[in-house]
Amino acid sequence: MFNKDFNSILEVAREFSTEEKCIEHLEALYWSNKPVSPFHEDSIVYKCKGNKYKCKTSGKYFTVKTGSMFDNTKIELPKWFMAIFLVTNHKKGISSVQLGKDLQISQKSAWFMLHRIRKCFGIENDIDDKFEGICEADESFFGGKNKNRHKDKKVPMSQGRSFKDKTPVIGVLQRGESEIIDGKKIMLSHSKVKCIVGKNTKSETIQPFIKSVVIKDSVLISDEWWGYRGLENTYDHHVVDHGKKQYVNFDNPEIHSNSMEGFWGIMKRSYNGIYNWWSRKHIQNYVDEHVYRFNLRELKNSERFNYLLKNSQIRTKYKQLTA
Repeated sequence: MFNKDFNSILEVAREFSTEEKCIEHLEALYWSNKPVSPFHEDSIVYKCKGNKYKCKTSGKYFTVKTGSMFDNTKIELPKWFMAIFLVTNHKKGISSVQLGKDLQISQKSAWFMLHRIRKCFGIENDIDDKFEGICEADESFFGGKNKNRHKDKKVPMSQGRSFKDKTPVIGVLQRGESEIIDGKKIMLSHSKVKCIVGKNTKSETIQPFIKSVVIKDSVLISDEWWGYRGLENTYDHHVVDHGKKQYVNFDNPEIHSNSMEGFWGIMKRSYNGIYNWWSRKHIQNYVDEHVYRFNLRELKNSERFNYLLKNSQIRTKYKQLTA
């Protein structure tokens, strides 16, 4: 089951049509079919009725769902699996309203499901692998547009980099590597991104993040924003002056930040077309969602699905999301 390809939601629905099939799949992913106690990893485990197990050391009962995003859920696992497949494979995500309609559950339940899933997307932002080679750094702002607000709701002095009504997100992209073989361009690796939500776009916010992500002496490309000044002491730093309408360095066409801009474009279209609004409290989870899909875009649908399931042992409670 683990090696099967699921190219559509129909195939997921057929393959995981029952609770039992979903449980079998999770046990194969989490435990390789050999149950491990979440309370004591080395403990002897006894199998009980109803897909339950007992930890000998602690005397506690558990299931494959204990401690995972599925812990204590009232929604059946086949619906969870379909939700995970949809959100990992829709390029711009899916809204809780649409997911509720697709799964025939309430919008509130769909919202809770999606946020539990998003808490597991951070695996691609948290991974320890550092970037090297040619990297692009940039920031973007997410929030409503003043021109679209009613007159009494407009925010004064909020244009440009003044983000009273917006949230800044800082990103770094590592370009993929390619090689010409028999006259054809072959990709050896594909570009990846890492992003964090920042309090501001000052150097004390931007530069520690970049230094934690990018290996020293790598090529770093950014725009002319003063928050990047001083990075030339750590990196081979190149600047593209967007203020002068320069988007590619004419002396060296490799000097641009268009790849990072392309990633922002996907997020912006998702924000405007699918979600319409992200709260500042949860915006990092939405960012993690987009980083996950972008970094794993070359994988098969089933591989993205299984990778998230394998890293889904994060339990998020409703009170944590609404506090």
